[in-house]
Amino acid sequence: MRPAVEAVVFDVGETLVSENRAWLEWADWLGVPPLTFLGVLGGAIARGEDHRMPFRLLRPDADLRLERTRRVEAGLPELFIGDDLYPDAVPALLALRAAGYRVGVAGNQPRAAERLFDDVGVELDLVASSESLGFEKPDAAFFAAIAARLALPAASIAYVGDRIDNDVRPAAAAGMRAVFVRRGPWAWLQAGREAAPGADATIDDLTTIVDVIRALA
Repeated sequence: MRPAVEAVVFDVGETLVSENRAWLEWADWLGVPPLTFLGVLGGAIARGEDHRMPFRLLRPDADLRLERTRRVEAGLPELFIGDDLYPDAVPALLALRAAGYRVGVAGNQPRAAERLFDDVGVELDLVASSESLGFEKPDAAFFAAIAARLALPAASIAYVGDRIDNDVRPAAAAGMRAVFVRRGPWAWLQAGREAAPGADATIDDLTTIVDVIRALA
């Protein structure tokens, strides 16, 4: 019998946070028509390519580190803001805490993404990013680092994410319970309306997350 889930860790982009504003702002900043930018992004997702491919293809001359600095100097958000959180994100975190679970956040993001969770009103047991952990999903070391930070065996952790390639498969391979949330372009292109292969549970939003985690036991 597998041990009970003690901690639930969430991916960030398109799991807790909508990336819609951020992508559209980047398209505008780089002078690329929004439909072109998002269409190229969708093609990259469908082919399993890196999400940074649209930048390389459409603006190969752009230094993204320099452009990030210029955006901040121009008064644009460095990354995510509170309004980017999905409406069910904070209630889900609070509900899990109230149900007695340890709760964390860790995604493939720059360290700056961690600041969003400093003042959401939820006491979190883990706030990390691929930059601070030193590993990017789907590397098994990313998930091993989560387990080490929480001082828990992988089998006692549920990982919630919107991607089969970066979240479901590697989390399950690491021994965690994998929960797939079907929203955002990666989720729809990778799974469509079917249950995500390899996931312990598939959900369409986070409103039932406590019941879903309890059911995993």
